[in-house]
Amino acid sequence: MESTHVEARIPAALRPWVHSMSGYRISGAPPGVHVGMPSGTVTLVLALDDPLDLVGADGRHGHFDAVVAGLHAAPAHIRHDGHQHGVQLDLTPAGASLLFGGPAGELSGSSVDLGALIGPDARRLHEQLSQTLDWGQRFDLVTRTLFGRVEPRWSPRPEVAHAWQVLVGSKGRAPVRDLAREVGWSPRHLTAQFRREYGHAPKTTARVLRFQESQRLIAGGCRLVDAAGWAGYADQSHLNRDWIEFAGTSPTRWLREDGIAFVQDGPPPSSAG
Repeated sequence: MESTHVEARIPAALRPWVHSMSGYRISGAPPGVHVGMPSGTVTLVLALDDPLDLVGADGRHGHFDAVVAGLHAAPAHIRHDGHQHGVQLDLTPAGASLLFGGPAGELSGSSVDLGALIGPDARRLHEQLSQTLDWGQRFDLVTRTLFGRVEPRWSPRPEVAHAWQVLVGSKGRAPVRDLAREVGWSPRHLTAQFRREYGHAPKTTARVLRFQESQRLIAGGCRLVDAAGWAGYADQSHLNRDWIEFAGTSPTRWLREDGIAFVQDGPPPSSAG
């Protein structure tokens, strides 16, 4: 297998919106299925050469040149023939809201063609990326097109934004009851407002963030029993149950079977702002 993975440097002005941006090219891998894992970011993929063959977290199948996958608590699946080429952005919820002018929760669990969010600029961007070979120039094109002229049209209530940041900063360990007390709301009211903004309840988000941290540790070579403890699980069995729910597979099977995971995704993020 031949593979390339290039990480873009994210300018300080974009960091509230873009957690990471990378380019990848894979050829000669065994055909298979790549698992799109739940995380604390919204994924935007611009596929080059061939459209992305995607079964989203909602079970819907489609082929996309450019797709935005909202926050989700179930796996998405990318079918491939051993060749993948494109640019991937991991957007913060604020970054997703910036693109389409509403709460990130409206995209939750779904996969949406980028053109439905930003119009004809999506097709022009894809065409220009396909004609450009230099990764740095590609990253500049993406940045200018998606974030060059837009201004925020939506912002969450400060209490909800604070709860999100605390959950992310604690990697899902902050108790929801404490968060509610901190912002001066009841747990029920915080849950309702949080779900409206992000599409999931705070407890579900906390579980996804713990799962994401376990994925980062396991991908880095950590033993499962140690990853379970460091990510905040009661034990390895608890970790395995969440993996089956969120990834649709066990950690050991994922490591063995998802042959392109560490090229297309790069290292799993340790946090998402």
